[in-house]
Amino acid sequence: MSRETQGGGNRDGGTREGGVSGAGAAVGAAWDGGAAAGGPVTGGAAAGDVVTGGAGRGDGVRPALSHRVPDLGALELLLAVARHGSLGAAAREVGITQPAASSRVRSMERQLGVALVDRSPRGSRLTDAGALVTDWARRIVEAAEAFDAGAQALRGRRDSRLRVAASMTIAEYLLPGWLIALRAARPDTAVSLQAGNSAAVAERLSTGEADVGFVEGLAVPDGLDGVVVAHDRLAVVVAPSHPWTRRRAPLDPAELAATPLILRERGSGTRQVLDAALSAHGGLARPLLELASTTAVKAAVVSGAGPAVLSELAITEELASRRLVAVPVEGVLLRRDLRAVWPAGHRPAGPARDLLSLTRARPAG
Repeated sequence: MSRETQGGGNRDGGTREGGVSGAGAAVGAAWDGGAAAGGPVTGGAAAGDVVTGGAGRGDGVRPALSHRVPDLGALELLLAVARHGSLGAAAREVGITQPAASSRVRSMERQLGVALVDRSPRGSRLTDAGALVTDWARRIVEAAEAFDAGAQALRGRRDSRLRVAASMTIAEYLLPGWLIALRAARPDTAVSLQAGNSAAVAERLSTGEADVGFVEGLAVPDGLDGVVVAHDRLAVVVAPSHPWTRRRAPLDPAELAATPLILRERGSGTRQVLDAALSAHGGLARPLLELASTTAVKAAVVSGAGPAVLSELAITEELASRRLVAVPVEGVLLRRDLRAVWPAGHRPAGPARDLLSLTRARPAG
């Protein structure tokens, strides 16, 4: 099955990309430093375990980290003890109580199998092993900080633009309100929108030309995931001068199917729903006209060219002004779901996720 936005420029993408490269270099430097630091401790298997997690397997696969490697929080606490010479001051710096800091240090000592801190009434002093572990910890924490900075830069680059693709009805009648609300929430995100039929939206998502899309139709397109964000009804409409405006009885499905209509092109959600709805009643007759936009179809109907089936979202003004007249139909369900879609397995994040939240906050149909 399948599921459906297009993007603007990145006004500060160069700076952010530079940040990513710098972070990558820092991580590389820290990794090299860790390898170098391994030199003085190669004489001891225990020390080797702390740095590398055990001896290499010799098959080109890096072994998993040893269970003896402390977590980042514990390493940051150890660095704070080294800076302040006081467990209490270190605890305040990292935002925990002194008993919690003492417990964490003891846990780290049990994990590593060596004493790290000598405690006395005059303060806390690193042991020789503690000084060596602190040197390794500094490299690890610096690498983690560089990794975090790089990840932030990547998120910033992602969040600087949003590429939306949407079918014509959604693009014209629903997305403007959603995008205005998104602009208020994310003023620094550049949004671009490409409108087309539902098949074109699915294609843009599949080829990576859009981040999120919106389609009309019977199901999620192949290769996409999606969620229903609104519902829509289709209506048979004619010009005020058309003979159907004087009917006393509703149209039946067979009569509608046998009548040449002004239709959207194949691939549009409206056409898909109409084809499916009338398939059991002989299928659609040969089109009177086949046009590539809802606006063009409406103009043709208003001019008196013939009847059409259009989204109620698209004809509100024309019905109110009597430029178009809706003709009742019985015996067929002309209703469809409007969906947000995205590449399968890639749940929307950042601005795309926020846009989906706005569609649920502002339902339509």
